[in-house]
Amino acid sequence: RPQGSSAELERRRLRAIDLLQRKIPVHAVAERLGVDRRSVRRWKRAHRRQGRAGLRARPAPGRPPKLTPQQRHRLARLVIAGPEAAGYRTHLWTCRRIVALIREHFDVVYHPDHVGRLLRACGFSPQRPQPRAKERDDQRVREWIRVDWATVKKLRRRGAHLICLDETGFMMMPVLRRTWAPCGATPTVPVRARSHEKVSGIGALL
Repeated sequence: RPQGSSAELERRRLRAIDLLQRKIPVHAVAERLGVDRRSVRRWKRAHRRQGRAGLRARPAPGRPPKLTPQQRHRLARLVIAGPEAAGYRTHLWTCRRIVALIREHFDVVYHPDHVGRLLRACGFSPQRPQPRAKERDDQRVREWIRVDWATVKKLRRRGAHLICLDETGFMMMPVLRRTWAPCGATPTVPVRARSHEKVSGIGALL
């Protein structure tokens, strides 16, 4: 079934007929609307036989959705609130956890293999979260940028050398975990700076 609501599908078909009536070739109409040429020919035949009634979009067959639009909206808010708000100890959403969340709040049963389709329809995608140190103090970071960094830049103009130094750590275990989050919004996961064994490295640029 083409993408779009019934109203959008009907408007697309009416637009195709309007273009055809302006003597625009079928292939050009199909290219302009992003559809197959066979669809344009089918709409043309339907309009010739039944007029505008032949262009109405029919309801899509299949089982009705288990969750209403209002329930999906509430589910999205629950997922955004995070697993900890739902009583879990870690910050990662899994399909089985989402299934349990839906069963608890809506009394609806989903199979873990199918819940991913529901989450994508709600605007979520499986993502690899960015670790964020629990010890990080955003207020102190902003204060350093405002005061200390401004002082450093002044010293550089006086001929002082600016050395950019950073260190990194290579964990001894792979990090392959993923969670569900809104599309385009990579989540962060608070972690302790020394929670795992690692090899550290340091480098500097003058």
